[in-house]
This record gives sequence, structure tokens and C-alpha cells, in this order.
Amino acid sequence: MTIHLANLSGVILAYLLGFSRIGAMVMLLPAIGDAAVPPMIRLVLALAITFAIAPILRHFYPAAPPASVMALALLIIKEVTIGLLIGVMAKIIMSTLQVAGSLIASQIGLSYSETLDPAFGGQDTSIGNFLGLLGTVLIFATNLHHLAISAIIGSYHIMPPGASLPAADMARLAIRLVTGSFALGLQLAAPFIVFGFAVNVGFGFLAKMMPQLQVFFIAMPLNLLAGFFLMILLLGTMMTAFLSFFGTQMAHFMG
Repeated sequence: MTIHLANLSGVILAYLLGFSRIGAMVMLLPAIGDAAVPPMIRLVLALAITFAIAPILRHFYPAAPPASVMALALLIIKEVTIGLLIGVMAKIIMSTLQVAGSLIASQIGLSYSETLDPAFGGQDTSIGNFLGLLGTVLIFATNLHHLAISAIIGSYHIMPPGASLPAADMARLAIRLVTGSFALGLQLAAPFIVFGFAVNVGFGFLAKMMPQLQVFFIAMPLNLLAGFFLMILLLGTMMTAFLSFFGTQMAHFMG
């Protein structure tokens, strides 16, 4: 089958380039872009979103067909790059819960349960996995996933097709997201850091006063029990703070 460049005009070109941007973004979105989700599911979702919003975004793309195959390839590469940038930014926002989970696990004694996390390609703890799954469920339950679709449309105002990529602005945004995500993760885990410090100091004094007491076998169960009780008390506040952060940061891409 031969495809003529003259036929790639109007709505056909809009669907092709729109799918390039949306498909790249969907492949990296939280939950949807995880390795556990089959690629076929992500592909179908990307196609569905493209067919839904491409007619709205048609005026952003040139009506005339590309002058050459190289010009078409450059347009596709730019669209894929923009989609990847937005998807990576969303993953950075979700990494807040991974940071908080790792810090919490190290304080309550679950850091030994580190396992390979295929979604992030590294080591993660059971607490980090739990917070990540809970955060994803709450994003869908509170309809914040609509912000991801709005971010796709907003990206056309921030980075219109054919224009040069704002590398400096995107670098500043990435730095802000990384620092903000790490800071919020530290804030979410702050009560557990204080708790862990107090518990370690207390059992340290106990070990000095009673050397014959097997402090480790007493401290670990009590540390885990108190840590889980503290998490039950603070989980609602933690996830509320994360959802507020998620909504605020995703709003940057809405134009």
C-alpha cells in the first residue's frame, strides 16, 4: 500500500499527529502507563482519546499536507516529544507517594520488604506500592484523571504544533516538579520520621538501663504496630494533601 503525502491533509493529518502526541502521553500516564497494563489496552485508550478530541484540535495543525517525508517525520517527532514530556511530568508528580512510602517504611521497620517495582524500574517498598495504588484509585474516584485529558488540550496552547519546543521553560518546570514532589513526600512522612526518632531514642535508653533485655525483639513488633496505627490516623490527611498537589501541578499544563 502506498500513502501519498497529498492525502495527508485536513482531518487525516490532525488524527495522525494528534495520535502521536496523545499516544506518547498515555504510555507514561500514572496507572494507565504502568508496566502491568497491557500495551494493547493503552493503545486502544490512546486511539479513543484521539478520536474524541482530534476534531477539536484540528485547527492547530496545518491544513496543507507536508512538503516532504522529512517534514512529516519532524512533525511526528515533535508531537511524540511533547507527549513524552507531559507523561514524564505526570510520573514525577506520582513519585511523591513513592518517596513518602520509602521514608515511612524505613521508620516503621518495613524497609526490608523492598521488592522490584516494574512500574518504576527500581526497588520499592510495600508502603510505597500501597500509597501509589491508593493515590491512583483516589485520582479516578475524584475525577482528577480528567485533568490529564485537559492537559492534552492545554498542551496545544502551551506548545502548538510546528513551534519550537520551550526547552528552558520545560526544564524549569521539571526542576520545580522534582523539588516539589520530594518536598511533599518528605512532609507526608514527617510524622513518621519524628515517631521513628522518638521510638529509637526510647528503646536506646531502655537497652542501656536493661542490657539483658532483648530490645530488638520487643521494639520491632511494637514499632510496626504503632506505625500502622499512626498511618491509619494520618492516611486521610496525607492523601488529601497529595490530591491537592496533583491537581495544582497538572493545572500547569492546561494553558
